[in-house]
Amino acid sequence: MNPINQPAISLAATPTQKLARARSDLRLGMPIVLVGRGRAMVCVAIEALTQERLRAMRTIGDVELALTQRRAETLKARAYDGDLARFSVPPDAELRWLIAVADPADDLNVPMKGPLNSLREGNADLHRAAIALTKTAELLPAVVMVAVPDGLSLATRDGLNVLTLDDCGDLNRLAPLSSVISARLPMAASEAGRVHIFRPDDGGSEHYAIEIGRPDRDQPVLARLHSACFTGDVLGSLKCDCGPQLRSALIQMGAERSGVLLYLNQEGRGIGLANKMRAYSLQDQGFDTVEANHRLGFEDDERDFRIGAAILTKMGFSRVRLLTNNPKKVTILESCGLQVVERVPLRVGASDQNKAYLATKASKSGHLL
Repeated sequence: MNPINQPAISLAATPTQKLARARSDLRLGMPIVLVGRGRAMVCVAIEALTQERLRAMRTIGDVELALTQRRAETLKARAYDGDLARFSVPPDAELRWLIAVADPADDLNVPMKGPLNSLREGNADLHRAAIALTKTAELLPAVVMVAVPDGLSLATRDGLNVLTLDDCGDLNRLAPLSSVISARLPMAASEAGRVHIFRPDDGGSEHYAIEIGRPDRDQPVLARLHSACFTGDVLGSLKCDCGPQLRSALIQMGAERSGVLLYLNQEGRGIGLANKMRAYSLQDQGFDTVEANHRLGFEDDERDFRIGAAILTKMGFSRVRLLTNNPKKVTILESCGLQVVERVPLRVGASDQNKAYLATKASKSGHLL
């Protein structure tokens, strides 16, 4: 065939792949370039920022700071853009000033931050995309940004990843999941166990389905959506009830010789293990779990339970008996087309060490405990 008549083949990254690269770059402290609304801005996550990069950004123009509305509330600063706040960074501000504003670790010792000079003019869509990217990278949701007259030239010169607002439109989508492999795994709860591995197409963490027995796809399956908890599931932490819930769910499925436990890699209510440890440190200062998340700049719960619904559907289930104390899981599954025929309570793991935590889940997150 004449090569001229062959369809063009592109090796260029897709928007999803560009987002995955951007998350990796942000974690490494690499700047990325965001383009849209007639502007181009260089963005760096404060958590990974270095003094040298901050100095380099200042040679380009005036540096801006973007925080979530939750973090701005903690700092008693006005979030004029609704869900986020923008501030000008003083020319003489050092990296430690930026870190102190972004990270609440030392808030009680140094409660007064500033000066925080709010920015109100112009569009905040690029800042919003940058904050969303840092969240998906499991970094503190705080960034520094600087406008550049020709972001594409700068990106080409320094080898920076360029994302448009259209590219970032995929951030809230549910990434399609591929079934990678499944294999038999005899377990203490049941010798008739099988583990299925599911991989999202956005480069995110894999999720696991532990199938007990051979559940009938035509009948409601006993199921649990369990979010990863390294401290509770592996270390036996007494600060939460996650470990006992995991083991109790598997034991109940083993007793019924049927069930599916979805192990979703959404550590720390979706904020990642490092931020979860930051939240624990804040809890040691007297804040509850929700207050700690807000001080870090996150919402109460950043998890996406649509992942669990997608896996159950992919495995051939349409009706579930859901092991949970969280009504939100029931609502999400039903909104995704699954029928929750029964909510099965899972009240285990209460102790003197976690009673305040469980009380907060009931009063602020609506858990039925």
